[in-house]
Amino acid sequence: MSDVVGYSGMMAVDENGTLTRLKALRAEVFDPVIERHGGRIFKNTGDGALVEFSSALKPCRLPWTYKENLSRRNALLDDEHHVLLRIGISLGDVIIDEDDLYGNGVNIAARMETLAEPGEI
Repeated sequence: MSDVVGYSGMMAVDENGTLTRLKALRAEVFDPVIERHGGRIFKNTGDGALVEFSSALKPCRLPWTYKENLSRRNALLDDEHHVLLRIGISLGDVIIDEDDLYGNGVNIAARMETLAEPGEI
């Protein structure tokens, strides 16, 4: 699970610009990294995502790649356009039901994400 820190505030200031920047960030950074690590996005919430992996080890590497890529990208932007994530990971079985995931693994990942500091895993 991931969450964009300050998303509501960013949308309150500039909805179109925020949406444009986050869509570009997803296309250029997040989606390719998820695919490269063997993941699949199950749910995109606008300011976050629920991603499933077939291997328990693969999601453990992904957040550090995210952090490196975001740091490089943020270095090119004004401070007000920096994006920070909170990321929660859970290694556990889930139930796949059509286009969604359920189960304790999802619940734990969501709780871990809320415990993360901005920019942390």
